[in-house]
Amino acid sequence: MKKLLILGGSSYIVPVIQKAHELGLFVITCDYLPQNIAHTYSDEYWNISIIEKELVLRAAEKEKIDGVISFACDPGVVTAAYVAEKMNLPFQGSYEAVSILQDKGRFRQFLMEHEFNCPHSRRYTDREAPKKDIEFFHWPVMVKPVDSAGSKGVTKVGKPDELSVAIDTALAISHCGAFIIEDFLTFQGFHSSADPFTVDGKLEFVSYSDQLFDPEAANQYTPARIIWPTTMTREHQDELTKETQRLMELLHMRTGIYNIETCVGRDGRPYLMEVSPRGGGCKIAELQEMAMGVPLVENEIRKAVAMPLLPMKAHPVEGHWCEMILHAQSGQSGILQNISIDDKVCKKYLRLLAMSARPGDLVEPFTGANKSLGDMFLHFESREMLDRMTQHPCEWIQVNLENKKKIGGGTKLMPRSKS
Repeated sequence: MKKLLILGGSSYIVPVIQKAHELGLFVITCDYLPQNIAHTYSDEYWNISIIEKELVLRAAEKEKIDGVISFACDPGVVTAAYVAEKMNLPFQGSYEAVSILQDKGRFRQFLMEHEFNCPHSRRYTDREAPKKDIEFFHWPVMVKPVDSAGSKGVTKVGKPDELSVAIDTALAISHCGAFIIEDFLTFQGFHSSADPFTVDGKLEFVSYSDQLFDPEAANQYTPARIIWPTTMTREHQDELTKETQRLMELLHMRTGIYNIETCVGRDGRPYLMEVSPRGGGCKIAELQEMAMGVPLVENEIRKAVAMPLLPMKAHPVEGHWCEMILHAQSGQSGILQNISIDDKVCKKYLRLLAMSARPGDLVEPFTGANKSLGDMFLHFESREMLDRMTQHPCEWIQVNLENKKKIGGGTKLMPRSKS
């Protein structure tokens, strides 16, 4: 029986484990949090931090694994690439290529060196160094950890005297102690977050979405809704696909899934913002499979253990699909009691509800993707109906919280997002 190592233990990995079991694989999960839910589904659990690549490699060699992935788990991607390279196992790219993609500073530098559209940016490890570069940036700017996902540790800064707090926020999240500062990019329409797939370095499946943010959340740059089909023009989609393919060739990428974030700037130029060789969070791959019929999760598993891939042909999206992230608003917190959804909405529009928070869990403000309460897949006949329903969820959904100070309190909690 082939052994698949999956780095991480969140609820997003559970469907991956289940699909791997359907394929007859022995599944090992690994992280430093034994209480994570995915470990109750795997065949074996290793209590090792996923950023400790040498320790993970040592265990992988001892157990003679046949494949490794870090699905929906950004901190483990570099380690997965390292283990794969050392053990001659399949992976999207070399350890060096993946290290470039996973470090926002190195990635921006690579883009600039190869004449991709790229925000004006610099990478730092010294928190005082940016004070010498005030004139280098066009304000406002974004301050980000170089090695985080889900908008964790990201802050928009309007003036130089606000930098210190933003830098501290970024460094508190960064595993490697580095951060970037880059010009704030004003964009047309919406960002896109989607999970394409390459075969031998060629994009075999490409998708674009409308990714919307919640201006009322504690961190207004954390995605709150992801919608298919996109409203991005075909011209911009084609240009982004061409640039993504060029990137894959420059880095000599191979076969596998990616989470790719893109946008079109107010200047009319398309930008590759993030390219990570892993499945995205928020169940993006699963929604794309449901909406377009592409076996992304299964093919990522098959790639990892050198099994033949299934055909990647997608069918057009019928209607309009939305992946909506349930989350608390700024200033809201408490103990989760339950969630209630209008029965009529469930029957007519709801296609999947996956709660990551459980009754009794502490609910905190939405500062990053790791603070989400769960994910909903919704399907509508029109974009107009989708927008109306998802912009006003207080009409049909309620998450009940127990106040931490006073037992029995209830709080309306709604994933409000505005276009």
